[in-house]
Amino acid sequence: MPTRDDHRDLHRALADELRDTCGQVEQLAATLALDEELLGRFLVHLQSFDLIAQRIGEGAALLGRLADGSSAEAALACVRLERMQERLRAAIVPPVALGKAA
Repeated sequence: MPTRDDHRDLHRALADELRDTCGQVEQLAATLALDEELLGRFLVHLQSFDLIAQRIGEGAALLGRLADGSSAEAALACVRLERMQERLRAAIVPPVALGKAA
């Protein structure tokens, strides 16, 4: 049976991939924002890039913490986006433990 240690290298590699992807999304958003016409027409949509980058970054940081040996609970406690943390916590905590019926 695999242990938490068996997946550390994979977690680190995936975290690096996500960080790189986050940087690409941020770069794309910055490039698109330079076009004033595009910015004027799609400002709300362009702002979505920021949330996407934040979520990717938080996912990368979470995987990095897991790779460093943190427990899932400890790693999740550091997720700064509240709704994302709640969704991820629900994946590891039974609904009854969250005060909800299954």
